[in-house]
Order: sequence, then structure tokens, then C-alpha cells
Amino acid sequence: MIKWIIRTTMLLSLGLFFTLLPAGSSPLWAVELSAGQTLYVPAYSHIYIGHRSRPYNLSITLSIRNVNTKTAITVTTVDYHDTDGNLSKHFLDAPVVLGPMATTRYVVPIQKNAGGSGANFVVRWQADHRVNPPIVESVMIGTQSQQGISFTSRGQEIKE
Repeated sequence: MIKWIIRTTMLLSLGLFFTLLPAGSSPLWAVELSAGQTLYVPAYSHIYIGHRSRPYNLSITLSIRNVNTKTAITVTTVDYHDTDGNLSKHFLDAPVVLGPMATTRYVVPIQKNAGGSGANFVVRWQADHRVNPPIVESVMIGTQSQQGISFTSRGQEIKE
């Protein structure tokens, strides 16, 4: 009887877990394979600090990681846009093949007015067949005086 109660409680808890997931989302262990995507990646060339909202300049590294152990992917677009949506830099003149488990990066160095607090990347990639999507992140880092700051943003698939 106790085993039945424990088993039933576990099944009900698992069912409750799945009903609490946000609409349209999958559990973390459910991997959606894809043959290509367009990704929006938030980036910040500066953030605001202090009561006067002073800009704190940051460098940005965009990291694209092919997480497939046997299949290459092709990165076709890496575009950097400023806060107003204007194209600031087109990083690729030709597609880049990223081998299995390989990573590439693109850097926006610290500079005044390099994109703003609403900067972003648009990354497009493709593969010959459905594979694990790459992990695409922006890493922001800055130091001023004795203060340092760093944080990341993860890319999000968008439909065009």
C-alpha cells in the first residue's frame, strides 16, 4: 500500500511539473533538432550605472559553439546592430564552416558609442540535415578603476 501511495504521488508530481511549464516550451531535456535558424542575441556595448545613469563601456564577445559531435554547421550571417537597429558591422564576407565541437568568436572592442545598451547580433546558421542547434552567447566585460563587470546573454531563435 505504501509503495502504491509513493508511486502515485510521484506520477502526480511529474504530471503537475509538466502542466506548470510555460505554454509552448519543452522540458530542458527535450532537444529540438534543426537544419538552420536565425538567432537574435542581445548585447550591450555599455550599461548605465550610478544615480546619474553614467555609461559604463563594455567589450562584447559573440561566441558560436557547435555542440554536435559528428556534424559540421555553416554560419552564414553574423551582423551587429546598434540600439536603433542600424547595421553597425557585417562580420562575414563568406560562410564559415564550424566543425564538430568547434567554436568561433567575434569581438566588438570597448569603444564609445559602439552600439549602445540595446545592441544585438543576428546570427544565421544552417546544416545539411537536422542537428543540435549551436549555443550562441554574447559575453560582455568591462573594467573601470577597481571595478569590473561581466555577464552573458543567450541567443533566441526568431522567425523571419
